[in-house]
Amino acid sequence: MSAVATPTRQAILNLYHTSLRTSQSFSSYNFREYFVRRTKDSFRAIQVLQKESDPERLRSLYADAVKEQTVLQRSAIVNQLYGGWKVAVEVQDASTDPATALERGNN
Repeated sequence: MSAVATPTRQAILNLYHTSLRTSQSFSSYNFREYFVRRTKDSFRAIQVLQKESDPERLRSLYADAVKEQTVLQRSAIVNQLYGGWKVAVEVQDASTDPATALERGNN
């Protein structure tokens, strides 16, 4: 029996929401969309394991998700510091004012 307790549903949800919030803080559209999608996919795996009740595997995935969260936070900060140009998908109404089409992504 392991000394580390299995993460509760509330702890998993808190980590999920924190990861989603961090993923959405990227100033680059491509990074932001990628990390939101990746976060949702990784937590779907945790959700499936939670239903199967394999505590050792669940602890392992939770620990990995916590490590990924810290890396994601650092990456988001660096991306905000060096945010690139907005891509065409982000530009809402470039036809009315072409000067706004070349804005920096400063979220």
